[in-house]
Formats: sequence, structure tokens, C-alpha cells
Amino acid sequence: MGSVANLFSRYLITSIGLFGLSIAHAADPLVCENALGTRLSDDAPRAVPLDNPDAVQLEAGRVEAQLGDDPTASLSGGIVLRRADKLAGAESARYDPATRSLYLSGDVRYEDPGTQIRSDSAEFEYDSGQIGFSGAEFWMGSNNSRGAADRLQISQDGLLQLDNVSYTTCPPGSNDWLLLASDIDLDSRSGIGTARGVKLRFQGIPILYAPYLSFPISDARKSGMLTPEIGSTSRSGNELVVPLYWNIAPNYDATFTPRLLTDRGLQLQTQFRYLTKIHSGAVDAEYLNDDSLTGETRSYVGVDHTSLFRNRLRGQVEFREVSDNQYFEDLGGSLSTSTITHLNRALRFDYHTENLSLFGQVQDYQTIDDAIADVDEPYRRLPQLLARGRWPGLWLGSTINLDGEVVKFDRNVGVTGWRFNLAPELKLPLERPGLFFTPAIALDYTSYDLSNTEPGQRDNPERVLPIASVDTGLVLERLINNSSRKRIQTLEPRLLYVHVPFEDQSDLPVFDTITPDLNLVQLFRKNRFLGVDRIADTDQLSVGITSRVLDVATGEELMSGTIGQIRYFNTSNVSLPSAPDFTDESSDYIAELRFLLLRNVNFDLGHQWGTRDRGTTQSQARLQYRPADNRIINLAYRFRRDSLEQGDVSWSWPLSRKWNFVGRYNYSFRDEKALEEFYGLEYESCCWGLRIVSRRYISTRDGTRDTTYGLQLVLKGMASVGTAADKLLERGILGYSAEPR
Repeated sequence: MGSVANLFSRYLITSIGLFGLSIAHAADPLVCENALGTRLSDDAPRAVPLDNPDAVQLEAGRVEAQLGDDPTASLSGGIVLRRADKLAGAESARYDPATRSLYLSGDVRYEDPGTQIRSDSAEFEYDSGQIGFSGAEFWMGSNNSRGAADRLQISQDGLLQLDNVSYTTCPPGSNDWLLLASDIDLDSRSGIGTARGVKLRFQGIPILYAPYLSFPISDARKSGMLTPEIGSTSRSGNELVVPLYWNIAPNYDATFTPRLLTDRGLQLQTQFRYLTKIHSGAVDAEYLNDDSLTGETRSYVGVDHTSLFRNRLRGQVEFREVSDNQYFEDLGGSLSTSTITHLNRALRFDYHTENLSLFGQVQDYQTIDDAIADVDEPYRRLPQLLARGRWPGLWLGSTINLDGEVVKFDRNVGVTGWRFNLAPELKLPLERPGLFFTPAIALDYTSYDLSNTEPGQRDNPERVLPIASVDTGLVLERLINNSSRKRIQTLEPRLLYVHVPFEDQSDLPVFDTITPDLNLVQLFRKNRFLGVDRIADTDQLSVGITSRVLDVATGEELMSGTIGQIRYFNTSNVSLPSAPDFTDESSDYIAELRFLLLRNVNFDLGHQWGTRDRGTTQSQARLQYRPADNRIINLAYRFRRDSLEQGDVSWSWPLSRKWNFVGRYNYSFRDEKALEEFYGLEYESCCWGLRIVSRRYISTRDGTRDTTYGLQLVLKGMASVGTAADKLLERGILGYSAEPR
């Protein structure tokens, strides 16, 4: 009987393992109990330890052999075949040498750690290598799914065929959703599955029918229809989106997405993606013929391309264009897209070596905000060339840095022209444990070749400025042992002294220079302005101190706090046009605080306030309470003097074991109105979930509101149907995850 055992195990056990891989979907953390009753391993005799783990053990209560012209072998009294952690069993079995077939009957079972199959009978054909189960039930632990088939047949070449199939991830006796098919073929060699007569039922109601479906049974991509989306907006009416995926080649694919808007018409969205050894990118195109509300044909084109060459050279292309300025407001569908004012077009390259980096680009914009005057539009860079070099470890440990730029600024109105900038710097860094001291001297040279200048303005102004600085700081540590958790507290003071003499720069143009907001990075920069058109004359000292508390065991930062200020020892005479004279003796104070409380409360605070009763300049605070993955409350506040004051609250909180309440409310105190608000309910059982969300937000720059409604049905182990409500919740609620619990 050893030949029978080996024959059975060779094909049955290995093929069933293939079957388990074939029908498995993406793993979800399910809680439904779908195993097919008592496991065979619970009743089978304990395995005898063998030296060969691949050897097959056979146990049978009774063995009978019939010799002669019609020889057979019969096993009864309960049989068990065991190899490693795989088991197969039946009440009885019969082996027919004439047909070289093994027949099993009576509670036929197969199992391994992740698979169970039970059937009325099974037949194994040695010559064809086929195994057939009649009246089979199966359970797959990879996604806790279960199903049944009138017949389940596995061929030696890896083809799995199922007739009259049912499939679900719901527990026995609760078929809340059920996938039915007249037959399913799964081919492991091609990685393709086909199904015929497919019906999807939810709560007994048919929600999908397909006479034929082709789908991947591996990680390989497969052409076909993706999950449809259904929604509603007050600006465009009801919405139906049906994405169609085309797997052109292993390194090429495309998605065609018809988008039906009942108030506007049919929009076609297309994306083509490609990937080669050198090139990669995507092309997006959208087209709406004869918008029913505007009477216009509307379109969008976007291109992103990257080329990586062997000689450390990289090239990039970025291009965006829309047919009209209201395109994103009407068809974008989000607050972020409706506030876009410029679309970038650029051709870039960069090159890097150990000591040198080169960057170049040609850059243009499409302005889509009618409120922006021509004189306020950004300059085109036609072209821009940047170079940055760093050579450390020179004489006496010194470092030489070199920044250079050549750029032509172009615009339809105002001053245009070339700018050349070269800024070499010599540093002498001195570092010791817990101490750094870095004196530096730099020379900034800037020259222009201008056109369209104002009367009396020079066409070729230039500027030469020396910049001297000293950057120094300490890192002090102490061990805190007053609790069960050992902690380290640091104290990190830092000083930066900068001296720049005065040079009149009023005849220099302003192409791209601004005065940035004060922050911890700006606190330790050497120029008050961002850009090279202006370099502030100064004699200043930046002072900052940081303290951190670190967990010794994990390295986790439990708390950090920083406060700093800049002191000016003389009055700066350099300013931007139309800006008030800078007469401050000191900058605002700036502080940041971040700490972790009770392992589930995070608090972040950033605050800037002025001296001499100027009060708060800007402030932001965020508190997150997260006692569990599905319990989140976020509170946020943002303030900027004379421009912004907003409050923001978002949450995800269970109302019961299966119901969850989600929402966000973003309110502008300055405008006395909500900028965005959405509220929703989530229901989640062990095998399906439902999301219902209502959203109201400002969709245009003039404050027009849009209201949308979304419904998403999630069939665990299958897919989702409806709107992409999960994406909205993940974007709007910090820390939220749409993964099933």
C-alpha cells in the first residue's frame, strides 16, 4: 500500500495547496469563524516522528486486497494520510489498479494549517493526474473565506475547475453577501481566472451580474473593469464612474474612466503609465464634450516623465493645462484643486557627483485665477541653471561651499532679464563631543542684464557683499531615573552671529525674492529674505535653546521644546519695494512644543509673538487623542494675524461594536463660516461594511459651496462598491485608516 499512499499524497496534497493559493484574495483581518467544523487533526492519531519530514504516513482500520483478473485494494475503518502538516482522510477508500484510480468515500476531508475541504467523495486518476471532489465545501484561512461547489477538479498541470460555485467570507448560516457562478476556471500557469454566469447578491438582492469575467489569481495585473463609483454633487448632479483597466504589457498600462455627470454630460478620463529601464511616467487626459451647463468643451492634460541615465543624469518633464479657468472648480471635486491658481510646465535635469550637484530647468505657468493681474503673475524661467558644490576636509579641516546660478526671468509686463549669482563660502568647523563651533566667511556676487527697465534704472546693476558668521552650540545630557522608565533629557543651546555690511540695492529688480514667515529654520538663516535679489544688511545674533526627553529603551522622543529669537544690533536699510522700513531691534519670539502624554495623547504647539505689546503674530496647535486604532479625536487651531483664524475638529469613534461615527468640521472664525464639513456613519460586520458620508465644502475661490453624498459598500475578501468614501476619510481625519477591524 505504500504506492497508494505516495500516489495520493503526491497529487492530492500538493494540488490542494495550489488551489488554496489560487482563489485567495487580499488578506483582510477578518473575525468570522468559517472553519468547517471539527478539524481532522483533532481526531487523527498522533503522528509518529519520522527522520524524513516528506515521508507519508498511512493509517487504516482495515485493509483488504483482491487478487486475480480484477485486482483491487480496499481500505476501511477510517483512513488518514499524513505528510508534514498536511492531512487527508476518509471513511473508506478503494484503489483500482486497472484504471489506476483511487476512490475515497464517506466524509472525505483534506486540511493543512490554512485550508479545509470536505466532500461526499473524491476520485484520483493516476494517469491524468486529476483529482475530483463531489459535493465539496472549502475554507481558506488566507482570507477566512468559504464556499461550496458541486464538483471541484484539479489537474496535474495546475488547472482548477469548479462547477456551480458559491463563495463568501460570511460565517456559516449568514450569507449576507454571496458570489455565485455556474463555473470557474483557475489557471495557475497563466495566472488567469475565468468565471461564467456570475451573480453577486447582497442581503439576497442581486447587485451585479456578468455573463463572463476574467480576473487575475496572482499579483499579476489583469485587464478588466475596476470597482465602479457612485456619488452625487450639487454642482454636477449624480455621478457614475466606471474605470476600465488595460494591461498592455508588463511595463505599460492604461485606465479609461467614463464619468457620467447627469447635469453636465459624459466625461472621459484616461491615464497611460509606462516604465522602462531608463524612462517612467504617466500621461493624464480628461475630456468633456459640450458641457450641458456651460455649453463649452472642457479638457485637461497632464504629463509627468522621468528619465534616469547611467551617468548620474536625470531628466524630468512636467506639464499641466486646462481648457478654462473654472475647470477644477467645476470638475475637480475637492477643496485643494479648487484653490489652484497656477499650473506648472517645466523641463528639468539634475546631475550629482560626490562633491557637485547641477540643476537646470525651463519653467512656465498657466495662470487660471482671473483675479491675478499680469503684473502679479510669476516669472517664467527661460532657462535656469544652478550649481552647488561642497568640498570638506581641506586645509585644517576646512570646508568650501559654492553656490552659483544663471537664470533668465521673462514675463509679458514689467522688468525682465538675466541674473547671475555666485556665492563661495569658506567654513572651519570645529567639533568636539557635545560642542560645535563653525566660523565662516562668504562672498556674494550678483549681476543683472535687464530689459524694460524704468526710466533712471540701470540695465546692468551688480552687487558684491561679504557675509561673516559664527555658528556654535552645545548638546548637554542628563539621565532621569525617577521612574520605571529611564529617560534622557537634553539641553541644546545654539547661537548664530551674522554680519553683513550695507549696500544700496534699490536699483536691483525683484524677480523671486520674498520675506518668508519666521520659523525655526528661518531663525538660523543668514538672510532675512528668501531669494538673492535682496540681502539684508545686518549685525545680528540668533539665540535658540531646545530640550528633549528621550526614552532610553526605545529611543522614542517623549517631549521636545524650542524657543528662540533674533537680536538686531543695528537698523537694516535694505527692504523690498513697497515694504515698510525694517526698524526692529529684535524678531518675534518663536516657540515649538511637542509631547506625548499617556501613550495615546499627542500635543503640538507652534507660537510666534512679538515684543513691545505686539501680541501674537501666528499660532497653531493640535491635540490628538487616540486610545485605540478606531478611536480618534483631533483638535486643531490655526491663527495668523490679519489673515486667518480657523478651528478644526475631526473624529472617528465607535457608537457600538459595529457602528462608527466619523466626521470633520473646519471653521473660519474670521469669515464666520465653515470651510469644510462632513459627517458619516460606518457599519462593519465580520464580512462586510458600509460607509455613508455627506460632505459640504467651498468648491470655488469666490466661496461657492458644493454638497456631495457618498455611499460605499465593502465586501470583505472581494471589493468595494460605491464612492471612494474611504479616501475622503483618510485625507480628512488624521490617523484614520480604512482597513477593516
